[in-house]
Amino acid sequence: MTPRLLGRRGLCLLAPLFLAACATQQTGGAGHTTAISRVEAYFRTVNLQAVPFTQVWPNGSTGGGLITYRPGYLDMRYTLPHEMELKASERSAVFTDAQNGSETHMGLAHNALGLLLGNPVSLSGPVMVTDVQQPAGFVQLSLARTDNPSQGLVTLRFKDTAGSLTLYEVRIVDERRQLTQIRLD
Repeated sequence: MTPRLLGRRGLCLLAPLFLAACATQQTGGAGHTTAISRVEAYFRTVNLQAVPFTQVWPNGSTGGGLITYRPGYLDMRYTLPHEMELKASERSAVFTDAQNGSETHMGLAHNALGLLLGNPVSLSGPVMVTDVQQPAGFVQLSLARTDNPSQGLVTLRFKDTAGSLTLYEVRIVDERRQLTQIRLD
C-alpha cells in the first residue's frame, strides 16, 4: 500500500509528542517569550536547500527524499517509497505522484502545513503557540491555528547549540489525530 500524504480533509505532512484534547495558549513568562522570538528569528533567515529528510506516515510506513524550504515556500521531492513531489506556497499546495500520474491541489488556510508557510512566519495572531519546552540543548514549540486549534497541531523541534537553533524534526497531528513525523537528516 502506498503511504498517503493526504488526510480526508487536508494535508497530513509536517505534530507534537502529545496532543492535548483542547489546545490552550501557554503563558510561560520571559523564557517562553524568548524561545518564541528565537524561533521567529530562525524562520526569518532559514533557507534549506535539498536537505535529506525521512518521513513516517500515520500508518507507520516511511519515505524520504530532499526538502527545500524558505519562508513562504516548500518543495519536498520524495525518492522513497517512489517519486512524488509536494510544492507549497503561502496559500496552496500541489501534490504530484509520479507513479500514478495524479495531481492534487489543496488550499492551506485550514491546514496545519499553512502554519509554516507565512512570509514571514509569525507565531502570534492567527498562529497560537500552545506549548514551549526547553530541555538542555533543545527548544520545542507546538503551534495551532488561533481560530480553530482542532484543525491540527504542529510541533517544531530544534537543537540549541551555542545559542544557534537548528530545526531537526517537525511533527504534525492532523484534525483526525493522526501523526506524521519529518526528520531532517
